[in-house]
Amino acid sequence: MLGPKGKMGGASLVLALTLSTAALCDQTTGLMLEVFGEDGETIFEEPVANGSRWCIFWNHSVQHFLVRDCFVARQGQMVLERSHQPDFAAGLGHIPGRGTMISAPEGGYWIENIDEPVPDNCLRLRVGAPGVDHRIILNQRDENLSAIAPRQAVRIVLNSAGHEGENSC
Repeated sequence: MLGPKGKMGGASLVLALTLSTAALCDQTTGLMLEVFGEDGETIFEEPVANGSRWCIFWNHSVQHFLVRDCFVARQGQMVLERSHQPDFAAGLGHIPGRGTMISAPEGGYWIENIDEPVPDNCLRLRVGAPGVDHRIILNQRDENLSAIAPRQAVRIVLNSAGHEGENSC
């Protein structure tokens, strides 16, 4: 509200700045990617925007090569977008009708356009031992889940920013 000299009062200025900041945060993030440990404690938290991408990197437990599963936030939904697999090792491979397999310049192959929504925006993952090296890569952040929660059953959850409590998946 403008004062007698056409200036904004202190309380009005604080309110205007708060609303502007909230609107900016909502436009740039609006979502929060969180990882919850077995005890329900948050072990990773990072704001994301619709269109943001992140990957889970891990070493195959038998062949010991790097596998990458990559996700996107699409209209508030966590979606498995693509996966890089160097080989057709145990538990890996392309399922016909689930994405398109293409050769990867770095070797192996990418399965592109998987476009599979993750039910309830919650990915359950049994984190491997340190040798498996489960890592979540997002916004220039590389967080080693195997160092934080080895052999734990964790939940990777995409929530609305400012949500109350954890996703109960």
